[in-house]
Amino acid sequence: MHCLRVALLSAAIAAPVLISGGAQAQDATAGERLFRQRCGSCHSVQEGQNRVGPHLFGVIGRPAASVEGARYSPALRDSGLTWDAAQIETYITNPRKLVPRTTMSVSVPNASDRAGIVAYLQSLTASD
Repeated sequence: MHCLRVALLSAAIAAPVLISGGAQAQDATAGERLFRQRCGSCHSVQEGQNRVGPHLFGVIGRPAASVEGARYSPALRDSGLTWDAAQIETYITNPRKLVPRTTMSVSVPNASDRAGIVAYLQSLTASD
């Protein structure tokens, strides 16, 4: 009986972790589609392939305005930002609120869409 309690307790503790990992993968999958729809015309996820905006492969942990050959506004170059999940979410909520005079004008008002896009960008850094 004791072993059964331990097994049930272990399963109860592990379930949220397993579900959360699955949810993150699901967010990244949905985020890839959202990225292509909302961001893909200006940004690539192929390293070295800049478009109107810089490529976003490996963006997590990268200083803002640091991709070789990409065009940036002086405001973004002078921002001192280093991209993490929270900064990206804040930026795509309202780019010009976080960095006044940035040239990026596209925002993603829906919180779950932003979360999916951020999860996708994190997955590129974590697994590639």
